[in-house]
Parts: sequence; C-alpha cells; structure tokens
Amino acid sequence: MNDTTKIDLHNTASSDEAIAIIETSVKTLIANPSLAHSLPAIMLRGAPGVGKSTIVKDIADRLGIGFIDVRLAQLERVDFCGLPSVDDHVTEWNVPAFWPRDKKSKGIILLDEITSAPADLQVAAYQLVLDRRISNSNYELPDGWYIIAAGNRVTDRAVVKTMSSALANRFMHFEVEPNAEDWRGWAVKHDINPSVTGFIQFRPGLLHKMDNQNLEQGWPSPRSWEKVSNVLAMFDREGNEEILRKVVYGLIGPNVGVEFIEFHRTAKKFGNVLDMLTNPKTKIEIPTKSDEKCAFAAAVNYLLWNGKSEKDDKVRVEGMYRILNALTADFAVMIVKCAMQGNTRVSKLQAIKLIMSSPSYKEFAKKHAKAFAEKLSLDK
Repeated sequence: MNDTTKIDLHNTASSDEAIAIIETSVKTLIANPSLAHSLPAIMLRGAPGVGKSTIVKDIADRLGIGFIDVRLAQLERVDFCGLPSVDDHVTEWNVPAFWPRDKKSKGIILLDEITSAPADLQVAAYQLVLDRRISNSNYELPDGWYIIAAGNRVTDRAVVKTMSSALANRFMHFEVEPNAEDWRGWAVKHDINPSVTGFIQFRPGLLHKMDNQNLEQGWPSPRSWEKVSNVLAMFDREGNEEILRKVVYGLIGPNVGVEFIEFHRTAKKFGNVLDMLTNPKTKIEIPTKSDEKCAFAAAVNYLLWNGKSEKDDKVRVEGMYRILNALTADFAVMIVKCAMQGNTRVSKLQAIKLIMSSPSYKEFAKKHAKAFAEKLSLDK
C-alpha cells in the first residue's frame, strides 16, 4: 500500500459493481453447486429506496433462475422456521412452503430487511447462512441456491437493529450507493419514462436525496422515480396538470417535484423525435438549452428500441446517427452508451450488434473516438 491509497471504510459499490459481484458469485455456484458451503453469502447495505432488492431480482430474472424474497422484518420466527407436529410420538418440524424443495433447483434467496429483524429471527437466519439449514428441522437448502441479505444502515433514519458479530462475520459486505449514470442505463433498459431519465441526467444529485426532505412523506429515490414513471403514463392522458402535480409531489415531495414538473413540461415539446428517427426527410432540430438537450436525448433513447421488429430497429438506428451528427460529442456519446443497454424487447447484445453493424457506425466512431474512450474510462 502506498501513501496515496485511500481506504473506503464502508466498502461502497455502485449498482453496476454490485451487479457484477452478485452475478459472478451466482454463476459460479450454478456451475459448481458443490461450492454451496464455501462461497460467502453477500450482505448489501444501503439507504431506503436505492434498489437493493431490485438489483437482486433483476439478476435472477436475467439468469432464468428462481427468486425468493423473504422480508424478515414482517415475519415472526415461526413464519421463518415453521411449526412442529407429532407423529407416532416423534416431533417433526414442518418448514414453510416457500422454501425450495427440489434438490436440482437453482435460485437466489434474498433475506431482505435483515437489519430490521428481531434478534431471534436474526439467530434463525444465522443458521441458514452458516449451515444452509433451518433451525430444529431436517430441511437443508438445495446447493443451487445462493443467499443474499439486504438492509438499511443505522444512519438512514430507518428502523435498524444491530446485527450480531457472529452473523455479520458470515457475510461479504458491500454498501450500495446510488449512481445516476448506472441508474440511467437501468432505466433505459426498463422503459422508464424519458422525462424521468432526462431529469436525472440534468439533475443527477436528485436521484436519491434524503437531506431536507420530509421522510414521512414522498422523497426522491430510485424506487420513487420508478413510481413517478408509472403514474406519468396514467395521468398525462387525463390532461390535468394540477392533478399530475399532486401525484408527483406525493411520490418525490414538493421541493423536487416542482422542478420535475417544469422539466416534464419542457420534455413534452419534443413530440417530433420519432419522426427524426424514422423519416430521413425530417429536419433534425437540436435544442440549445441544457435541460432541453437532456430531455431530447432521453426521448431519443426511449424511442430507439420501441419499434415492433428488427426492421424498425435498423431504421431507427440510422435515424439516431443522423441525430448524433448534429449533436455535440458529450450528448452523442451519452446517447450511444445508453442505447447499447437495449430495453425489455431488445437485449444488450442485440442492441450493440445493431448499433455497430450500421454503415454509419464507422463515421461516428472516427468522429467521437476520443470522447467515447474518455466516457468509458470515467465510468469505470
């Protein structure tokens, strides 16, 4: 260690870093189930709403394996361990039905809210993590299931109980910090409303903000921004901005909500982006203000993969390159980086292939090679 080495006492990880660690661990277990008792379980700590459980569920869905979310703070010990029964003077323990029985099955067990669980339930969780067994029973977790726990920190003003040192010592610990760039990539892939992704690009510090917020009501977090995206689709159709304003304030609070509503009003100006993507004769018009550019870029990313076929995708990719040629390097590279994430219909691999196989890619790469390399370097 040299004199300039900085030690992160919280061992913080961005969302992308957490995903890489978890995915590598789970894939290793799936390939080698015999490692079930030697691979360390993972403990994710972080503020409420940063997306800890979403990260884990998305990985399970992507790998096509099982996912069981055990909310420990909502359970009693009996809900976790089961109930006894007597058969021929012998007591047997009947574990709950949600625990996997198939010895060949594979998946992830998420022990969520573990830092809010009562002490007796933490003890029960300890045996599952340590021995992969349920207390007092003959039940053993199949080898193909990986254990992850998640919880809030003492500093998060949430209900948190101290984790015993014995339980803590069984985990590999990471503190998940919200990262606007990582979240935007996730948001584009999950079809989050472009007003939301554009606003977070414009005001990244408001992705997750607990300071000076009424934490007993709505406040901005990755979780609440996803909900904002969902309600925009419903209440925009009604055409009543005052009702939409109240709904948004109810999710992220009035302080941030008033900024977002103004941004959303700006974003709705760009109704011709789809024409720019699909019609080569449509004039490319780029806004000049910073907030409008963010809204415009978000609209491009949102609409790019929202066609119905690969033919639509290829047409829109060429339209994207026409738009990129009119943009500055920073916004052009930002759009391409997000576009490479794909969405719920187009996989990341398919998106990258479509973008790089376009006849326009070589010209773009030549023009923006330096900016693209710098962007990738900064994101590492």
